[in-house]
Amino acid sequence: MTESVLDYMNRLGRAAREASRITARATTAQKNNALLAAARALDAAREALLVANAKDLAAGRENGLDDAMLDRLALTPARIDEMIEGLRQVATLPDPIGTIRDMRYLPSGIQVGKMRVPLGVIGIIYESRPNVTIDAASLCLKSGNATILRGGSEAIHSNQAIAACIQQGLAEAGLPPACVQVVETTDRAAVGALITMPEYVDVIVPRGGKGLIERISRDARVPVIKHLDGVCHVYIDVAADLDKAIRVADNAKTQRYAPCNAMETLLVHAGIAERVLPPLAAIYRAKGVELRGCPATRALLGADVREASEDDWFAEYNAPILAIRVVDSLDTAISHINHYGSHHTDAIITENFSDARRFLAEVDSSSVMVNASTRFADGFEYGLGAEIGISTDKLHARGPVGLEGLTSEKYVVYGDGHVRG
Repeated sequence: MTESVLDYMNRLGRAAREASRITARATTAQKNNALLAAARALDAAREALLVANAKDLAAGRENGLDDAMLDRLALTPARIDEMIEGLRQVATLPDPIGTIRDMRYLPSGIQVGKMRVPLGVIGIIYESRPNVTIDAASLCLKSGNATILRGGSEAIHSNQAIAACIQQGLAEAGLPPACVQVVETTDRAAVGALITMPEYVDVIVPRGGKGLIERISRDARVPVIKHLDGVCHVYIDVAADLDKAIRVADNAKTQRYAPCNAMETLLVHAGIAERVLPPLAAIYRAKGVELRGCPATRALLGADVREASEDDWFAEYNAPILAIRVVDSLDTAISHINHYGSHHTDAIITENFSDARRFLAEVDSSSVMVNASTRFADGFEYGLGAEIGISTDKLHARGPVGLEGLTSEKYVVYGDGHVRG
């Protein structure tokens, strides 16, 4: 009898739960050996990886994938180099598991502290990019978790070829194959099963478009670490340094347009708008950025600035389009960000210490910055070494999610025959 998708996913879940207990007690050396062995396996399998990826690219073209999707799907020699380097970098990161902090004696004589522990089994659902298979597997393994990876159907051959290299690494380190499992079916029912198995899966991390993340957030019976939008702001305060403001606002928008930490709305205090907006607009126009603005912005910059609609303030463009609003105060800027933003990343440009402190305290986002580009909101730039994604939730992780974000803490107590009186 053919195994149903539900039975198949339950089998993966049971195996992952059993493997998670082994991964949780694996030594740092074992985990690092697995990562380095997987890196060697990838290096040796370059030709097989490119052959598998060619099948996915050919199927993608037949199915009408656009050029941007095909680019994300493609494995090039340089991207294989990046995957190998990524595994080696994660191997060098400090192992968070087993760390005990805040150990202290209490009046009763017991010692109480907190120990860093894995979450258990992490389900990761992602689209297009085969390199996510390596990123996700390496971070989950180093943080002592088992993982079930469900990549997009468009990358099935690439993901299976990469999974074979990971399995080789696990085997060389003496770890069970179920520590990292890649779902082999392209049936969408597999996603529905994965996100509704709390007995086997402890957390879900979706990486993909807004539609995918909304669906998983709505239907999951397992906690989800995610962000939906990256509606990021830069606010140029009345006390901003002009050179800093222009440099940061340019970089935040134009360094790259597609990432979720690129600026989508620029807020400018009315008291500095006449000095900062014209030179900034010249930079944006030279780079082909379409400007959409409030009436005050259009009065300053000219009729070629489109009138911004209400929807523009909520928009994540991921494109060379920028919404600009002139505001009359810091209060208005903070209110705008908290209303229209997505709690991702927001920055203030100011030389006023009090304004900076208020912005840091009152803007309700996972990353809040002073005099720095929003493009820094990234696990690598934050010194995490790598990230599995960015969370705009408040529980359990917030901001770029690295190794520590894939762990939890439990209380540990030492006594010496102590009893409660």
